[in-house]
Order: sequence, then structure tokens, then C-alpha cells
Amino acid sequence: MSMKRNMRVGAILKTLMDYPGEIFTLNYFSERLKAAKSSISEDIVILKSLFRELNIGSIETITGASGGVMVKPYKSDEDKRRLLEKISEMLMGKERLIPGGFLYYADILYQAHYVKDLGEIIAQRFVDERIDYVMTIETKGITLGLMTANYLNVPLVVARKDNRISEGATISINYVSGSTGNLSTMYCAKRSIKRGKRVLIVDDFLRGGGTVRGMMDLVSEFESEVVGVAVFIDNRSQKRKMVQDYYAVLAMDVAGDQIHLEPQGL
Repeated sequence: MSMKRNMRVGAILKTLMDYPGEIFTLNYFSERLKAAKSSISEDIVILKSLFRELNIGSIETITGASGGVMVKPYKSDEDKRRLLEKISEMLMGKERLIPGGFLYYADILYQAHYVKDLGEIIAQRFVDERIDYVMTIETKGITLGLMTANYLNVPLVVARKDNRISEGATISINYVSGSTGNLSTMYCAKRSIKRGKRVLIVDDFLRGGGTVRGMMDLVSEFESEVVGVAVFIDNRSQKRKMVQDYYAVLAMDVAGDQIHLEPQGL
């Protein structure tokens, strides 16, 4: 039984949004929805117009033998500001401040609807950088890294703080914590990153930047290139940092027991 246009448009939209960055051929939709490719093309024109009207992303068509259609979702500046101001307000309670200039925010990164939106914001920032991998370090950064990787349609690589036999052969580097000055080691499976790839580093909290610097050095051991660094929260009260070029979703200032957070780079 053939589908009505509104049903086809809904089915195409669901598929594209479930797999952002994935290219689907017209044949795929034609066979799945039992409709002519000309009808599918018309459906996609409707979706393109809808996305432009609502400012929720772009639907792109790719020509050639391996061509098809894909979606690049993004949020408007207004939507980003509204979300990040809400999260900032939630995080500014002084009971969240942890000695040493840290902040309790795990409940935000472990709520699916918040971390999904945060990952989309980071992915939007780097969508044109031809990212091959997203790298993060265990543990709190994993959810944010995973959502970012999902929107970029690339694998997530997790650096470990201990060497696990289940990872097989690993590459390790020593790094100095930018906040404590302690020497630590991080590990990554040898098979996790191929040579000559482009890597986006995602971390949850930036204080001194030692962990991010360690991941940058680890990527170099794979003979690959770090093309961007993104963090959820940047502690601006820590003036000396081991990394300089990075994108922060939120910036934090601490004065005594007073915390102020604000969106960055909208």
C-alpha cells in the first residue's frame, strides 16, 4: 500500500534525524516507502523548506554515484541562548561549589535531554571541520563526547586512566595535571584511531588544561591531528592554562562562595 505524502515526509524526517550526517540514497527511501524517486525528491524539497522556515538545520543533497540526502541539525542562536541560560541558572547554586575550584554538574551531563542538546551545540560548532573521531577521557565527559560524535556521525574514542587488558595493545602518555601538578598516565587502544585522521577533543571541565593537553599529545602519538577542542565548562578563575585555543560552552567565574556562569561563543 502506498503512503500519503504527509506520512512519507514524517518517515523521511524521522530517519534523517535519527542518523544525522548519514547519507541516505533516494533508492533507500523509494524502496522502503514504496514510492517513485520523483515523489521522494518532492518530499525532500518540502523538508528543506520546513528546516529553513524553522531554522532547525539544513537538509543537503549530494550528487553522484554515492550521493543522496543527509541532515545537519542545528539550533538557532536564540534556542542555544535559552538552553544555556537555563543550565547556567541551575548550576549557580553555591551548594554546587566543590573545594579546589570545581563544580558539581554530573546531573546535567547524565540527563539525556540536556546532554543531547549540548552535544548538538558542540557538533554545530565543528560540523565543517571534517572530523574523523571525537576523543574524550573517562568518565564524566563520555556522555557529552558520545552525543557530539552522534551528531557528527563519527566514532567516539575514550582515553582511559588505567591500562585494561580488554583494550588489547595500547598507546600511553604521561601528562601533568594543570590544576594539581600531579603526574598521571592515560591510555588508548592502538586500534582506536587510524593514522592521519582529524580529531575533535571534548572534555567536561577545563581548569588548568592538563588533561586536554594530555589528549592532544596522545592524538599526536597516533600521527593524527587535533583540529578542535571543546569543553562544557571553562573555569575562568584559573588564569594559567596549558591550552589556549578551545571552545567553551559555558564560562565560570568563582569569587568566594559565589558562582557565575554564562554562555560562550553563541
